[in-house]
Amino acid sequence: MELNDATIALAALGQATRLSVFRLLVEAGPEGRMPGEIAEALSLPGATLSFHLKELAAAGLIQGEPRGRYICYRADFDAMNGLIGFLTDNCCDGDRSQCLPASDTSGKGAQKVGKD
Repeated sequence: MELNDATIALAALGQATRLSVFRLLVEAGPEGRMPGEIAEALSLPGATLSFHLKELAAAGLIQGEPRGRYICYRADFDAMNGLIGFLTDNCCDGDRSQCLPASDTSGKGAQKVGKD
């Protein structure tokens, strides 16, 4: 991922509602969610959700796929992993054994870097 792409993605995720939408789509996995489900889960009006979905799609973080008369949205996991890779590239001066693996999403395996 290039610096400009990472900047655009981080700017999109830097807004609380968009971050919540993105996390919900990540949780949904490759099946994604329909806009009505997203709006209901996050208590968002349809117009507000539509705006945020457009911004996330423009940042390359989500994809919409037609399903009948509707569009199903899902997280773009390649883009997400690209962003994580960009952020953690050369982590801990290249000693990745000191870093929390990007695939460990539990937060329980987080290590403190540095001395106490």
